[in-house]
Amino acid sequence: MSINITLKPIQYIQGNILLPGSKSISNRVLLIASLSNGITNIQNLLKSDDICYMLQALKLLGVNYQLNKNNTVCNIIGINGIFHINNNLLTLFLGNAGTAMRPLLAVLSLLKTSQIILTGDNRMKERPIKDLVDSLRQGGALIKYQEKNNYPPVIINGGYIGGEITVNGTISSQFLTALLIAAPLAKNVTIINIKGKLVSQPYIDITLNILKSFGVKIINNQYKNFFINGNQQYISPHNFFVEGDASSASYFLAAAAIKGGTVCVEGIDKNSIQGDIHFANVLQKMGAIIKWGKNCIICTKNKLTGIDIDLNHIPDAAMTIAIVALFANGKTTIRNIYNWRLKESDRITAMATEMRKIGAIIEEGKDFISIQPPKIFYPAIIETYNDHRIAMCFSLITLSGVPITIVNPNCVNKTFPEFFVKLDSISHYY
Repeated sequence: MSINITLKPIQYIQGNILLPGSKSISNRVLLIASLSNGITNIQNLLKSDDICYMLQALKLLGVNYQLNKNNTVCNIIGINGIFHINNNLLTLFLGNAGTAMRPLLAVLSLLKTSQIILTGDNRMKERPIKDLVDSLRQGGALIKYQEKNNYPPVIINGGYIGGEITVNGTISSQFLTALLIAAPLAKNVTIINIKGKLVSQPYIDITLNILKSFGVKIINNQYKNFFINGNQQYISPHNFFVEGDASSASYFLAAAAIKGGTVCVEGIDKNSIQGDIHFANVLQKMGAIIKWGKNCIICTKNKLTGIDIDLNHIPDAAMTIAIVALFANGKTTIRNIYNWRLKESDRITAMATEMRKIGAIIEEGKDFISIQPPKIFYPAIIETYNDHRIAMCFSLITLSGVPITIVNPNCVNKTFPEFFVKLDSISHYY
């Protein structure tokens, strides 16, 4: 049985928010540090369900680590190479954590022995993984589908040695990220050719940046192909600070743009390696006042205008732009977002369905959504589809002056357990 919460209308937004660590960086660093030579002290680690799934998997794979009392600092003792599995049959449950499922599939394909099953919750079993499996098979990996072709759960029997492989770049950047993390430890050189236009390119930049900090060399030919020598070694940088989550920042910056006041989000700035930092630039194009500080972004309310924009590079933060569009003058169209349909929910359908409930006029297509703001906002019961970003996005509807009921609000635990507390801390009510 789902638990619902009803959020009161918010009159005014003002204050400072200290951001939790980035999910995308946290799970990448946990895995790479585990494969490294040396001990890595990871600071500002995100505390959330997706990170717990990765940590549980690493423990079962024989990695030793220590967490501090708040689970935000982790000391990992690297194994200096590929995993060594004593158990001949091991099952890893990864919930709906794509940032755990995809990279672990690639890295575990390097094993010479053992059989490992990667599985997850019902939604994970609906998220396609065929393109990554096909690419790994080109490099020698022995992978079978346990239930339904092209979807998890998968059975891995090792075998990946490298070679020239092709990956579909149009579905998920996590497929390429997975290959880039595994390839340096393969026996042979890996050449990765990208088929189609690479989606969510900034997430690949996150991966490349972290790989470089762990001493691995990758030749990137304009994101069309990548050359990776095999038999490389990850070298721990000893200390790694996880910057604040840019996707999480979007909700508070948006709140300020809609009903501020001013909000300052701390823990991230212009030098961020995360693509979602560009959310602030989109807000600015819509009319919000943005100022950049040292380790912070400041947003102040101003008149907002609709926009027609390609947001393929920031698909998660693009959802927050859809909510901002409800408070702007004129129509907003967000384009080139087909991969919304393959995330924690079918986000195009979900966003369209829920925005209609509160009075918006919506047009949805295969890879776009157009939003006409409501003339009158209606209170509504918002289904979250067990998708953390739906819950966080629609919490901002309370800025319209109507209450909103969120179904299954605990889904925010996937990436941001303290979201509602943080939003309340900068909210002033009627």
